[in-house]
Amino acid sequence: MTEQMTGAQSLIRSLEHAGVDVVFGIPGGAILPAYDPLYDSANVRHILMRHEQGAGHAAEGYAYATGRPGVCMATSGPGATNLVTPLTDAHMDSVPMVAITGQVATPMIGTDGFQEADICGITMPITKHNFLVKNAEDIPRTIAEAFHIASTGRPGPVLVDIAKDALQASTEFAWPQKLDMPGYRPVTKPHGKQVREAARMIAEARRPVFYVGGGVLRAGAAQELRVLAELTGVPVTTTLMARGVFPDSHPQNVGMPGMHGTVAGVGALQRADLIVALGARFDDRVTGRLDSFAPEAKIVHADIDPAEISKNRHADVPIVGDCREVIADLVVAVRNDQASGRQGEYEAWWSQLNRLREVYPLGYDEPDDGTLAPQQVIERLGQIVGSDASYVAGVGQHQMWAAQFIGYEKPGTFINSGGLGTMGFSVPAAIGAKVGDPERTVWAVDGDGCFQMTSQELATAAIEGIPIKVAVVNNGNLGMVRQWQTLYYESRYSNTDLQTAPRDAKVRVPDFVRLAEAYGCVGLRCERAEDIDATVDKAMAVEDAPVVVDFSVNHDAMVWPMVGPGTSNDHIQYARDMAPDWDDED
Repeated sequence: MTEQMTGAQSLIRSLEHAGVDVVFGIPGGAILPAYDPLYDSANVRHILMRHEQGAGHAAEGYAYATGRPGVCMATSGPGATNLVTPLTDAHMDSVPMVAITGQVATPMIGTDGFQEADICGITMPITKHNFLVKNAEDIPRTIAEAFHIASTGRPGPVLVDIAKDALQASTEFAWPQKLDMPGYRPVTKPHGKQVREAARMIAEARRPVFYVGGGVLRAGAAQELRVLAELTGVPVTTTLMARGVFPDSHPQNVGMPGMHGTVAGVGALQRADLIVALGARFDDRVTGRLDSFAPEAKIVHADIDPAEISKNRHADVPIVGDCREVIADLVVAVRNDQASGRQGEYEAWWSQLNRLREVYPLGYDEPDDGTLAPQQVIERLGQIVGSDASYVAGVGQHQMWAAQFIGYEKPGTFINSGGLGTMGFSVPAAIGAKVGDPERTVWAVDGDGCFQMTSQELATAAIEGIPIKVAVVNNGNLGMVRQWQTLYYESRYSNTDLQTAPRDAKVRVPDFVRLAEAYGCVGLRCERAEDIDATVDKAMAVEDAPVVVDFSVNHDAMVWPMVGPGTSNDHIQYARDMAPDWDDED
């Protein structure tokens, strides 16, 4: 059955058929025809952001919270190019997202018309796929294909660029009942022989470890992972993108691997004789110097994206498939092996890892000058708010502390920008996460540098009634850059001090409390350790408005442990001038 309407009306109807309930965006000339029928939609809520980058990150946060593609919308030219950062971010972290952009009218394409940009060409390397729609009748099929591509296989961002005359033209609406995409056939079911080989290797290994990445989160395979881990007794490491997919409180969780991972987590990978990588990609932040990474380990690599397997580290057993199906089949194979008497023996391995956990736990020093330790702020925040909340981190020191000092017990409760490391991610992503799951408490954990990149989205949160809470870990600096300057540039702090006035002048530029209040939010400040709990409780008591808490913390605090850039994981530093002794059995 068909119905006559404009291309713009067809677009909004298509979004409704795709199950979209919210769009984050900003109108402009080329996309304006679509905003008129959007005004009348009873099913699609539009949230007016203050910057297109914020719209893209909000769509990402929504996708994290719901598991469904987040949707953002922008006009042509600068509106579309402002989406480049969130599109790249979603591409790196496998976040399902559909971005809809307006384009100049078809006759103007290629003429350098006003606000024209070849956004399809620009975003080709940073999207899973993109479309340029020039005919109104192609809109429903293209939208249906975009959502299918974004949410199946390895999830990712899809861009749909629609010419203005296609939005204005008359067309017959017909939602496709079946998609014909012969070139797109993601493999989800793993090969049985490879799975059985992986199970055999687990039983025969002496020092195996499960290296769990964001693919397990995307696949919704947390429960299957727990069954497999408990069945085998193998240690589990969860990457930055997989925090919470395996409970931190579980005795088999040896912590996060990588540049700022736990000594036990890094050591588990580095000393393993078998690494079973599940939805992880052996990125440089985990491996350190690649040629020295896990030198004695054989590799089982399971991923839904065949391009990732053996890309950085050769896989002895490659398994292409959805992590949920891979792990479920691996459970069956392990049980069959155990029924035949093949069972791994890992007592000596656990003795080594438990020693690392006991001797080198996560910790921090309290500042001598009475200022707040940022680690204490974040640790207490997690303890007071609890594991049912979502924590959305920016990028930098506070991101690492949030990964280290908050206990994550449930999948999807830690949201951050991993692969791209996008400063400014936190506040708009928290807005999207809260919109996607309004009953869940959402805390943005941000630094003062990150916060100032997207703080204008507080206006969106206040006006739209989205009561997120923001903890600004304010050290007056670009903290992670300052840390590297301390360690590798002889403490020459070139352009990392964010304070324009002398610190002893008590002039705050900006004053985050007053800034929050100017945006219609509740502003709070905490400067003493004894006030942390009461301040967090006060923020939690506010349910009808966004809250911003300025935690003024020590500016010299650093993130430990740390694997220096370009160095081997063997050279992890537990603290300043202190390296762990991996193999001491005393």
